[in-house]
Amino acid sequence: MKNILHIISSPRKDLSASRKLGNAVIEKIQGKYPDSLVKERDLTKNLVPLLEEAHINTFFSPAESHSPEQQSINAYSENLISELQEADIIVIDSPMYNFSVPATLRAYFDFTSRAGYTFKYSEKGPEGLLNDKKLYIAFASGNIYSEGPYQIYDSNVPYVKNVFGFYGVTDVSVFRAEGLSIPGIMENALAKGIDSIVID
Repeated sequence: MKNILHIISSPRKDLSASRKLGNAVIEKIQGKYPDSLVKERDLTKNLVPLLEEAHINTFFSPAESHSPEQQSINAYSENLISELQEADIIVIDSPMYNFSVPATLRAYFDFTSRAGYTFKYSEKGPEGLLNDKKLYIAFASGNIYSEGPYQIYDSNVPYVKNVFGFYGVTDVSVFRAEGLSIPGIMENALAKGIDSIVID
């Protein structure tokens, strides 16, 4: 049995190509692992707060000194992290927003990137703590960023891969629905992305 965590970040709901691509990834994973359990974390329904001083002070202070407010902040962060820890497979819908990820996803990373939880520091430097997990990224964009002159503008997929690489997740597959705004490409972009899905 596989525990699957599906992280959704697009606010576009039914019009979202990244949601459709991510759902197709989930369906193919379930086809390979019929007894798998899927937990959905829709970041547009349950907004992660933007990082503020109270959050940072909580993350960088010992638990025994926490005020009731800090206890609540810490428990919220720990709950997000526990979902990552429990997952065998993580699927992230990651649409291109202004060359990067939606603010909802960035806020999520601010609450899950914590020393002692998703990574640690040792004499060797930082070490990831979420090892032996598989990450699938469902990427959608109006333009084409996997190759060509606009590849250098992609701060989305490399960013997500770098964050999870820091967490210790190095087994990553990326599926792309690209060119969704380009005539002559847009008509088949999503179908092409779905057809490219291979679950290993």
